[in-house]
Amino acid sequence: MARRATTWADTTASTRTAAVNRFGLGAKPGERERVQDARGWLHGQLRPAPLPPMFKDLPDSLSLLRREADYRRARRAARNESDDGSPALAQQRALRRDAIEDIAVRYRHAGATDRPFAERLVHFWSNHFAISIDKNSARLLAAPMEREAVRPHVFGNFRDLLLAVETHPGMLLYLDNAASVGDGSQLVQRLARRVARRGDAGAPRRLGLNENLAREILELHTLGVDGGYQQQDVIELARAITGWGTPSSREWTDATTAFVFRAGAHEPGARMVLGRRYAEGGESQGRAILGDLALHPSTARHLATKLARHFVSDLPPPMLVDRMAAAYLRSGGELNALYAAMIDDDAAWSAEARKFKAPQDFLVSALRAGSIDLERRPQSLNRLLQALGQPAFMPRSPAGFPDTADDWASGDGLRKRIQAAGMLADHVPDDRMPHAIALDVLGTSAVDGLLGDALRRAGSPREGMALLFSSPAFQWRV
Repeated sequence: MARRATTWADTTASTRTAAVNRFGLGAKPGERERVQDARGWLHGQLRPAPLPPMFKDLPDSLSLLRREADYRRARRAARNESDDGSPALAQQRALRRDAIEDIAVRYRHAGATDRPFAERLVHFWSNHFAISIDKNSARLLAAPMEREAVRPHVFGNFRDLLLAVETHPGMLLYLDNAASVGDGSQLVQRLARRVARRGDAGAPRRLGLNENLAREILELHTLGVDGGYQQQDVIELARAITGWGTPSSREWTDATTAFVFRAGAHEPGARMVLGRRYAEGGESQGRAILGDLALHPSTARHLATKLARHFVSDLPPPMLVDRMAAAYLRSGGELNALYAAMIDDDAAWSAEARKFKAPQDFLVSALRAGSIDLERRPQSLNRLLQALGQPAFMPRSPAGFPDTADDWASGDGLRKRIQAAGMLADHVPDDRMPHAIALDVLGTSAVDGLLGDALRRAGSPREGMALLFSSPAFQWRV
């Protein structure tokens, strides 16, 4: 569907509310009224932008991996020399402090940005390509992966986003591809000769193929679980990306990038994936396969379904998904075509289109509505996310955090939101009036009736803000 000209439907209060609250991150005071053309406001955000200044001083993945290697060496030295471990402890504390700040900057930006639709897309793709910091190998790299691999490619071609993520050290370490070695690789052959020379041919084999990343590329990142691939496709893709890894501890001094291709660990030979043959080409073999996966019809449908489910409804209209997938394929995998097809489709703006806020959405929308600044207490923000059940960058699964009301609207979850609402209300500036804020960010239709009466009767501004944040109207992106 081509983009429609602006009509009366694009300028009504309900569409302006949907633009900032359903497609955006929740309205800031004055934001709804500044949106004159809902679709035009969203389209205007579909463009690359420089990395926000607050992100620029954060450490990159290479420096973090280097510092972690230094910390491990200091810890080993402390054990071997029986000292008090002070250097290692100081390094550990510095790494932890930087990790907390990285998360705090993410939410500080989300709470203040004037491009909330663009920021929601960053969060969507970060969760689509989820890595979880409860796994030790990825604990420092989830936020950097979002900054380095996701943010630069959100408005480009999906192939570039896919390649950036799959070659990022966070993904390679989280899904164990950095340790994946081809059975017929030079490295395994050298090890076999060494074992044979020593006369212990029966020694256990320590190197081999790891299918984790290949499986998740097919199941989660591209085709989808019902996308038509077989187990042999997983194996063949896993062989094609052997050798994709990170620098070893001996290479840190000279390393200039956190991704390396180790030819000696790569499985030689042609590969057959989804019925197509890929000639041997070292690193380029895996890249060629990912490029074709990015343009597969099953990938188009998988991405369109997830995007529509996230922005429109838990059960998105099938025709909307069809139109989005078709636009994606026509464009050659351009993500802006996928977004535009959704924005321009009337189905995305229907009265039935609404989403229950996940805990992160609830928190960010409260920060924006209440003009809350948690800059001086970055740890409190993550503790609050943990209490609500969605700790930052910790989905505990490559599938990412779930995205439907059934996953979040439990009795216990709502009870925790009521508790969180009181804490958040404590940080709203004293001069903000709850009823006026509710009208500003939710609109008249949401505040007329019981909610408006309750806010007017509130005993204090703090009590009123707690009522607003815990109200049913505030729990939904409509």
